Amino acid sequence: MYTVSDLFDLSHTLASAYLSRFTYPHEALPGIKDLIRELGEALPESEYERRGEHIWIARDAVVAPTAFIGEDVIIGHRTQVRHCAFIRGSALVGEGAVIGNSTELKNVIIFDSVEVPHYNYVGDSILGYHAHMGAGSITSNVKGDRTLVTLRDGSETLATGLKKMGAMLGDWAEIGCNSVLNPGTVIGRHAQVYPLTSVRGTVPANCIHKGGEIVEKR
Repeated sequence: MYTVSDLFDLSHTLASAYLSRFTYPHEALPGIKDLIRELGEALPESEYERRGEHIWIARDAVVAPTAFIGEDVIIGHRTQVRHCAFIRGSALVGEGAVIGNSTELKNVIIFDSVEVPHYNYVGDSILGYHAHMGAGSITSNVKGDRTLVTLRDGSETLATGLKKMGAMLGDWAEIGCNSVLNPGTVIGRHAQVYPLTSVRGTVPANCIHKGGEIVEKR
C-alpha cells in the first residue's frame, strides 16, 4: 500500500510538515480545512492578499473574474485560476498550478505545478507535483452504495474509515481525458492512465493503465 513518501516529494507543497505526520495520504484529508487556516495566518501580507476571512491568494496569481473562490483557500504564486473555476473550499493550491475553466475543487491538496485545466472535478484528493489530469477526467469521491472507502493494491486492502475519498495522484502522474478515478484510487509516481478509462484500486509507479490492463513503461 503506497505511503506518503512513496507518492510525493514534499518539498513541493506548503503542506509538507503536515503530510509528513501521516503514513498514508488519505489520513490527511479530514484536517485540510484546519491546515489551511493555520498556514494562511502565517503567510506574509506582502506576498498574499487576504480576500476573505480564510482566503489567501498570492499577489502574482492570476484569478479570472468569473472564478468562484469559497472559504478556506490558499492559491500559490504564479498559479492560474481560469474562467468559471469553482473552488468550493478547503483547497490548498500550490505554486505554478493551473485550475482550468469549469474545474471544481473541494477538500484538496494540490502540489506545485499541477494542471487540472479543463472540466475536471477533484474532491477529497491529493495531487502530487506536476500531476496532470486531461480534459474531463474526474475523481469520484463517494461510492454508489455510500459505504466507506477501502483501498486496494492487488490482494492487499486497507479500510480508510472515510465515506468521501477521491484519488491520490503521485508526482508526475498523467490522467487521460474523460477518465474516472473511482473512490480510493491511488496512482503511483510517473504512472499513466489512458483516456476514457475507469480506474479502481492502485496503478503502480512507472506503469500504464490501458483499459483494464496494467503494463510497465519501457
